[in-house]
Amino acid sequence: MTIIELEAHRRTVTTPQGTVSCLDVGSGPAALFVHGVGTNALLWHHVIRAFAGQRRCVAIDLPLHGRTPAAPGQDFSLGALADVVEGFCEAAGLRSVDLVAHNTGGAVAQVFAARHSHRLHSLCLTNCDAHDNVPPEAFKPTVDLAASGALAAGAAALLADPEAARALIFGSGYEDVTHLDLELVRSFLDPVLGTAERARQFERLILSLRPGDLLAAEPQLAQLTVPTLIAWATHDVFFDLSWAYWLKNLIPGASQVIEIDGGRLFFPEERPGDLIDALRKHWDR
Repeated sequence: MTIIELEAHRRTVTTPQGTVSCLDVGSGPAALFVHGVGTNALLWHHVIRAFAGQRRCVAIDLPLHGRTPAAPGQDFSLGALADVVEGFCEAAGLRSVDLVAHNTGGAVAQVFAARHSHRLHSLCLTNCDAHDNVPPEAFKPTVDLAASGALAAGAAALLADPEAARALIFGSGYEDVTHLDLELVRSFLDPVLGTAERARQFERLILSLRPGDLLAAEPQLAQLTVPTLIAWATHDVFFDLSWAYWLKNLIPGASQVIEIDGGRLFFPEERPGDLIDALRKHWDR
């Protein structure tokens, strides 16, 4: 199933927080996938292909990403994004989900899990923000660019040279960034940088990434007993392996950490087999 074929399974769900676009592929128990900043539902394309024959794989586009629009005054806080996920689940009739989340989506998933644990059949967190590591230190140069307005100012030049954009934006998150298809790069970047308005919204989103909602979720996460898998790339410059074990110690349902040896932030797209194997074992328990 190619990306074009995956796109044939796209639909739009109307929620109290606005319209949300998603890929909805296959049938069976529902697996819900949540991406992070600067990507979209297509991050999960390999994983969806692997499981679409056994599960209903639903991958959402968060506001401003993919094909989900952002309102002019959109609240991009982690708590508000968790509300988007809950609104989507309610509107889409997803009563129980195996939730899989990555990067900023992992922080959103933690807040969602704390507030709506009744929705969870299981949880999987891959490399993501945790505790007060929001935003991570290695991401702060991008935060500074957003604060100065330079990110939006340089957006057109970035989009004009996809190879340069791939290296600059995604290079540190891949073992070999040339693995990332340029069409996928465009699909990630055009929604957040494709117009001056969207680029300014993206700057505002980046500046909204603060730990308050995540810290507030910790008492509930400390009581979360749903089966939780933590799959973590060991060479991620943004989210050190120590955060995986911090999450394991926090969440009672987390029985193990699967270490993706040598992997970097975007291993779900670059090395999907590692995540697919871990999820298959996790879901078959």
